[in-house]
Amino acid sequence: MADTAIDYGAVFRALPGMVAILTPELVYADVNEEFVRVSGRSREQLIGKYLFDVFPDNPNDPAATGMRNLEASLYRVLATRERDTMALQRYDVEDPERPGEWSKRYWSPVNAPLLGSDGKVVLVLHRVEEVTELILARGGSPGGRNSRARVLEAELYTRARELQELNERLRQAHSREREVALALQEAMLPAPRQVRDHPAAVRYRPAVGALNVCGDWYDLVDLVGGDRIGVAVGDVVGHGLEAAGVMGQLRSALSAASRVADGPAQALDVLGRYAHVIDGAESATAATTFIDCDRHVITYSSAGHPPPVLVHTDGRTELLDQATDTPLDARPDPIPRPQAETTFTPGATLVLYTDGLIERRREDIDKGLERLADALRDHRDQDPETLADTVLLELLPPGGATDDTALIIVRL
Repeated sequence: MADTAIDYGAVFRALPGMVAILTPELVYADVNEEFVRVSGRSREQLIGKYLFDVFPDNPNDPAATGMRNLEASLYRVLATRERDTMALQRYDVEDPERPGEWSKRYWSPVNAPLLGSDGKVVLVLHRVEEVTELILARGGSPGGRNSRARVLEAELYTRARELQELNERLRQAHSREREVALALQEAMLPAPRQVRDHPAAVRYRPAVGALNVCGDWYDLVDLVGGDRIGVAVGDVVGHGLEAAGVMGQLRSALSAASRVADGPAQALDVLGRYAHVIDGAESATAATTFIDCDRHVITYSSAGHPPPVLVHTDGRTELLDQATDTPLDARPDPIPRPQAETTFTPGATLVLYTDGLIERRREDIDKGLERLADALRDHRDQDPETLADTVLLELLPPGGATDDTALIIVRL
């Protein structure tokens, strides 16, 4: 056989079935020619577009579930890094040349992860077989259907039933793992309590619709030397028991380091060196604050994490964003991290959180920060427990967020 290089791009484009490549954000990265032909969309209408913007559910069918089922399957692939074969789906498609006109379509989808060298999902392979003609043939008279259609229908029906049963067993298994991870995470996070004489409220909300809990965490510690406390929050990239375990290690390490460090930057320096040797701590972020209530000074430092918010008694909100650095394990040989100070008057409120509270798909993060600042300013007179519930109610989507959320509020 001749030693010829294979043009895999040409192979992909010529594949006989419908195949699309999606990013982890469910944006079309590439599609083959058959996908373009059968979907009725041009490459320009697909590449770079969010999947469910291109193919939403039929708004005229209140019972439509195709989009929801496909979204759940794709998130399972991202969470488990395993192939997910879906049962037969009805998923209507709008005529691109006649807006408002929808065609009844049936599909048999398979979604598979493409893993990078670090084992993380970098792309999702979305393969679809259209079986509309076969399904519609079931509505015709038996005599009008040929033997090939009857055989295919029987095979498809059997396959769909088997896949439904298999997926149900997988969902139950992942649900059990989620429950264990949630219990582990809850056991490792500190219970809500008052820090010295300062009321505090903490909240943790797991993502809705995800099979695995993530690694968000928070911590409150008493520091030596006067009326001083440490408040921190962090986020581990990953899911399930592994993320919960890494979260517990990082939280405990930062809690210990904070008690002996000269300041928050040094505490994050120590934590960064520790994170560099922990499997699963890649790209983990954290923000920590040392609060001196005698001097009315907050010293803070952030390792790639969204900035804490200080709500002053006059309603002014201040983002503590003057000491932001790279994530914990970003440097093989860490250099000293920056830290900054700000002052407050008694009665001010300090808020730390994870990105699930403010980030939304296809939206600039500044909009989420603005929403948070507005909510904190408008309700600054509420006690921390009530304020925490109000913030979650106003900022999280009605059906819940797609990312975990940790929130900690301290009245100074």
